[in-house]
Amino acid sequence: MSRVDPITLGVVWGALQSIAVEIGTTVHKTAYSEQAREGQDFSVAVFDPQGRMVAQGPYSPGHMGAMSFAVKNALAAHPVATLKPGDAILLNDPLLGSGHLPDFFITQPAFHEGALVGFAVNILHHTDVGGQRPGSQGVEGIFDYFQEGLRIPPTKVWKEYQEQEGIVGIIAANTRTPEKVLGDLRAQRSALRVGELRLQELAARYGRETLFAAMDEILARTEANLRAAIRRVPDGVYTFEDFMDDWGPGTDPLRVAVTVTVAGDAMTIDYEGSSPQTASGMNSYINYTRSYSYAAVKCLTDPFGPMNEGALRPVTVKAPEGSFLNPRPPAGGGPRAIICYRTFESVLGALAPALPERVTAAASHMANPTFGGWDRAKQRRFVAYELVLSGTGARATKDGCEAMSWAFNASNIPVEAQEANQPIVVERFELVRDSAGAGRFRGGCGVRRDMSFLADEGKLTNLSDRQKFAPYGLFGGKAGRLSRTVINPGPEAQIVHGKQSREFAYGDVISFEQSGAGGYGDPLERDPERVLEDVLDDYVSVEAARREYGVVIAGTGADLRVDEAATGELRRTMGR
Repeated sequence: MSRVDPITLGVVWGALQSIAVEIGTTVHKTAYSEQAREGQDFSVAVFDPQGRMVAQGPYSPGHMGAMSFAVKNALAAHPVATLKPGDAILLNDPLLGSGHLPDFFITQPAFHEGALVGFAVNILHHTDVGGQRPGSQGVEGIFDYFQEGLRIPPTKVWKEYQEQEGIVGIIAANTRTPEKVLGDLRAQRSALRVGELRLQELAARYGRETLFAAMDEILARTEANLRAAIRRVPDGVYTFEDFMDDWGPGTDPLRVAVTVTVAGDAMTIDYEGSSPQTASGMNSYINYTRSYSYAAVKCLTDPFGPMNEGALRPVTVKAPEGSFLNPRPPAGGGPRAIICYRTFESVLGALAPALPERVTAAASHMANPTFGGWDRAKQRRFVAYELVLSGTGARATKDGCEAMSWAFNASNIPVEAQEANQPIVVERFELVRDSAGAGRFRGGCGVRRDMSFLADEGKLTNLSDRQKFAPYGLFGGKAGRLSRTVINPGPEAQIVHGKQSREFAYGDVISFEQSGAGGYGDPLERDPERVLEDVLDDYVSVEAARREYGVVIAGTGADLRVDEAATGELRRTMGR
């Protein structure tokens, strides 16, 4: 029997969600960097006094799944009994947080009348934390995380609301972009102060006993709902494998092997058989591997329910120690974000036979490159962060979406924001015709983004994938087209490996042409009129309509139409 009446429980739950969103909104509005202010590469959550996540903002699963472990690690180093109002614990250790140094987790307690009522927590991806390459996400030449930048164990950077100048000074001295890093760090701290005040107000309004009882009930109901959803998945052992292109120029592919075991109301995800850890930045520490595994299960089973610690309890995620999905420290992990799509999609691929109406085909892969150099106009060094988010995979009843984040909530950074703040001119930002995987429902199109750099001493750290292994289709759907990165597209084009670190010159154009997403179902079953719409929208060429879908388009210009007789005959021939 619940100790909280349903109306009060609903109001408290709404308030906790609102607090999380308000923390996130404060970060969004006050951050200095493009990736936080425009790309939304941050996450927030509210925890109970025991360090259990109760409510989160609508941001990145890669951060959120890891945040519970980050908070436990912060409190292990700084037990609750040692905390005072205004303390704030910062950590970015890869093993203790979400797997790479640019992610700064901050945990701040909230006290009401001397008693702890919870924690406000956020994490933000910082522009640069030092290390071998601008942006701290190099793949090549990395053999441990000491090369990747400044590592901070759980540390009180604020004590009783007072910033610790010595610690902040060390952070500033170890980044190429101190203004942005300190600006973002203080934006995080200010946002947590907002969360602290709102938690205090909630405790004052309903009383601590009611608030704690509501938190317990929210976690219990979340767990019960997810267990009920898992029970509706047929019991069984489901396997799947996919591959990352490689872990740098001249290296072998990385195998992602997964076995998903569904037994009653629990699920185990085991990455036994995946490739060993690499002598590069291409490794995913276990918290990050867990995060996107949790996210995949949640999307397939209980997508509209709360995501908190209750949703984590029914799911066990394992990966062999020493594999690239659970490396031993001090393995590198700066570019681990490029791995998240593959872990998320491996779980979807495994469960496709059990949940064919819920899964999607593989998405276009993002590009997450970073750039550094000398800005002539502003007479300063710069580090620029980029997200090129592309199409999502086709579904059982719908096409994939265009130019959207997949597996996490982020945004393509607006052209205007990059051009206003960096020595960059975005020359093209468009969908790639004929890139999407064909199917009864087609995948989302790839995105092309060309950027001209008005910078000297330019350094590109590329971070992309799907240049060798195309995004898979499902149930007869075709794979999407492969991606590529090019410097100065045209007759003198230089192909850039997806994980290469290299230089570029003033005025060079770097083009990111992302893969198309996979299709779902037999392309010959696609409604010919929908194929015609895609041709008119320039997603699909007339030639590809015939080749991939067996649809004959007649006419010219605006008078294009489906030749029904020719289409019927062609499809009969292709279907033999």
